[in-house]
Amino acid sequence: RSTLFPYTTLFRSLELRKERSGAVRIGNYGIESPIFFAPLAGITDASTRSIASKMGASLTYSEMISAKGLVYNNKNTESLLYIREDEGPVAFQIFGHEPDFIKEATEMLLERKNVLIDLNMGCPVPKIVKNGEGAALMKNVKLVYDIVKAAVYGCHGKKPVTVKMRKGFDDDNINAVEVAKACEAAGASAVTVHGRTRMQYYSGKADWNIIREVKNSLKIPVIGNGDIFCGEDGFRMMKETGCDGIMVARGALGNPWIFRDFQCMLKGEDVPEPPKIEEIFNMMLIHLEMLIEEKGEKRAVFEMRKHVGWYMKGRPHATEIRRKVNRITSEVELRQLLKEAGEDIDKQPKIEI
Repeated sequence: RSTLFPYTTLFRSLELRKERSGAVRIGNYGIESPIFFAPLAGITDASTRSIASKMGASLTYSEMISAKGLVYNNKNTESLLYIREDEGPVAFQIFGHEPDFIKEATEMLLERKNVLIDLNMGCPVPKIVKNGEGAALMKNVKLVYDIVKAAVYGCHGKKPVTVKMRKGFDDDNINAVEVAKACEAAGASAVTVHGRTRMQYYSGKADWNIIREVKNSLKIPVIGNGDIFCGEDGFRMMKETGCDGIMVARGALGNPWIFRDFQCMLKGEDVPEPPKIEEIFNMMLIHLEMLIEEKGEKRAVFEMRKHVGWYMKGRPHATEIRRKVNRITSEVELRQLLKEAGEDIDKQPKIEI
């Protein structure tokens, strides 16, 4: 198969030179700059992470991985551990509520290519919470301590352990500071705080004040998360909270350029113009090719449906393109549609205001 849009050329042309001035040290590992791509279930596979990394994310996270699934050698779990040769640094995020399984899972990951292990204590999904995992752990600070301690012990000092948490479980239980202190006491090398409670899910406005409170209470690095939808949001979060780094989640869906923009702001450079429509369609073709390499044609074409929706959000003819993409089942058809749609949109008359 010939590559119409070789991504290596495109990414090299960005000339993203990450500088050491914004470096963050997490345990024994140094990260070049303070912008991370969050773990997102069903989204942050190797292909999506690789694009984020090439666009400027200094650390990307896997989809969350079940500690029990690892220990029991679940075949679906293994696919979540795949790291591309051309990826930047990757963190594996695991979840569970039993310290023994957490310890064994971390030991199993020591020889993998990941640079650190992150513990999920923020997932709000009902089936996870009902099992006492994810955000449910914030209701049991003692268990939080035991889980982090088990993970640190399982790593034997070879890889840092970090924790991603929320503001609290609900408005009556805002305990991020207490939970973060327990994580630090148990040996965590950094914590990430999402400024929403579990009951908020992703609604309402993220509370950046709680990020600042956690930062002021700990000695280890604190990463801020929540409501970062452009480079300026990330820069503002760091200024307002004093956090050591930022983690972008939904703001990067269909918009990997957010990492480039933040890097430019961090270095005091002018932020480039938003991507032109042909750049967006080129990126979709790049994403498609990476997914095919990783997962095969059938699954890649199916998964590109959601990515096309994100890339096209707010763009001309988005509804029509999404409708067509959702009926396509082959790589050839999808490539042709994206190529033709990009050319047709670019030919539309530009309106002067």
